[in-house]
Amino acid sequence: MLNRAPGVYRAQSDTEVLIDVMQRGGYADGRHVLDVGTGSGAIALAAARAGAASVTAVDLSARSVAAARLNARLAGLDIDVRRGDLFAPLTGRRFDLVVSNPPYVPAVTDRLPRHSRARCWDAGVDGRTLIDRICAGAGDVLTPDGQILLVHSALCGTQATVDALGDAGFVPSVLARVTIPFGPVMRGRAAMLEERGLIAEGERFEELVVVSGMR
Repeated sequence: MLNRAPGVYRAQSDTEVLIDVMQRGGYADGRHVLDVGTGSGAIALAAARAGAASVTAVDLSARSVAAARLNARLAGLDIDVRRGDLFAPLTGRRFDLVVSNPPYVPAVTDRLPRHSRARCWDAGVDGRTLIDRICAGAGDVLTPDGQILLVHSALCGTQATVDALGDAGFVPSVLARVTIPFGPVMRGRAAMLEERGLIAEGERFEELVVVSGMR
């Protein structure tokens, strides 16, 4: 159980899927790891426990930064938690592994919320506002043989992420696919997703994917 204030993302199935892939593949072991959009710090803590040489975590939310720092301290783990927009606080730093569970839920508008819980999941009309920025910018903070692991819903485009990573100079691959029932946010937007043709009428399951990009 992780401490989190209201407005901090609660680790759910997508976080668990990414952690499982990271641990089973030994991707964090001995590597310098960056967790982008850390929320309560769940993935950062898992990387530290999986033998990472160092772990840095970033989030735009002051509440999330406070929660991640508290959870790291309570767990007795040395994690450098910074506040900022994606890679902005990391000028000059290089990492072996970037991991991220970014907001990816398709929203009504491309305007990203700033002061509501929806900032934890809204990601523009196509759900790709943060994913595309991460794919484009990860190369600037990775070592020459570094790797990125991203988890998101297939509703916002698995192939689009593969293509975005390829365009950014990575060798992409899909490491995992897991089908889960809709959570509260997706259930609340089911009618909108049906109207856009993203799901079939009455469909209430989504596929989570973990996509890798190797330098």
